[in-house]
Amino acid sequence: MNESTVTKMKQMKLYGMHNAFKTAIESGKTDHYTLDQFVSMIIDAEWDERHNRRIERSIKNARFHYKSNIENISFDSSRNLERTLVLRLAECEFVEKNENILITGSTGVGKSYLGTALGYQACIQGFKVSYFNTSKLFAKLKMAKADGSYLRELAKIERQDVIILDDFGLQALDSHNRITLLEIIEDRHNNGSIIVTSQIPVQGWYDIIGEKTIADAILDRLIHQSHRIELLGESMRKKKSLNKV
Repeated sequence: MNESTVTKMKQMKLYGMHNAFKTAIESGKTDHYTLDQFVSMIIDAEWDERHNRRIERSIKNARFHYKSNIENISFDSSRNLERTLVLRLAECEFVEKNENILITGSTGVGKSYLGTALGYQACIQGFKVSYFNTSKLFAKLKMAKADGSYLRELAKIERQDVIILDDFGLQALDSHNRITLLEIIEDRHNNGSIIVTSQIPVQGWYDIIGEKTIADAILDRLIHQSHRIELLGESMRKKKSLNKV
């Protein structure tokens, strides 16, 4: 009878229940539970299994460039990074409030790592996240305008709770990319969060965007209700390289 039950659980894709039930039988611990405790145990196992699968699926769909986590962030005083602020942001209340995070600093100081780590936290909290290298995103959307899939691609972006625009400002925006950025920002204003990382200080973004009227519209929406982090210090990549020697 137990073997039949285990088989049915697997066929019904109740993998958490299946593993917990099978383990309890094989270890002979079924007698250690009352009926209600046993039912509670296998339901908790199924809930955990589904929750973990949902997080894994969310992380996969985000298409992060690499893996990072809050636990491995260095809060060395030279970095100008407040532990309290980062831990508060990691609770993802900023997503619920549709707030943005703007992370600036020179090459290698850990902007992308911090932005990605906060993206991972949002996935863990159950939010939909998408990571984009900004230059590649603009190139993709420019091609989408040519083949007629532009509005569909914008709709995909709009459905995300959080988008990460990594390495913003490596090149000045042309007229096409300027309008594209405005449309992305407009869609997300009070309707989603953006994490931006950039080597260029925020005050220099006007020159990157160009066209004062559009720059004003973009930055007014982007900077309003945003958390700004300016990372300082030496390149983290350079430090790691020196430590290996």
